[in-house]
Amino acid sequence: MENLLEKISDLNTMIVQGKILEAFEKYYHEEVIMQENETEPRVGKAANRAAELDFLSKVTQLRHAHPLKVTAGQNTTMVEWHFDYTHADWGIRNYTQVSVQEWKEGQIITEKFYYPNA
Repeated sequence: MENLLEKISDLNTMIVQGKILEAFEKYYHEEVIMQENETEPRVGKAANRAAELDFLSKVTQLRHAHPLKVTAGQNTTMVEWHFDYTHADWGIRNYTQVSVQEWKEGQIITEKFYYPNA
């Protein structure tokens, strides 16, 4: 059985190190579905890559990105993150987010993010 705790911990480390796109390429399935709160899900790696690139291009200052809690279960991982950054469109953002990942074939097939809409 794959050790999902090791995989999600490596993914988190890559994110903290600023290797966000490298982590995306390594750990996300070609058919990944990602969803922010209750918005319409983005389907497929290409659409989600474009959304990641758009988001990252608008982060003007990253002060803090740190995983607070990590857990792994049967084909599922969850991470509680704390983020503090400035975004070109949204201004200063400082919040806690929970992300829930479902894994298939050693990669994330679905991911949903839960965070305040402030």
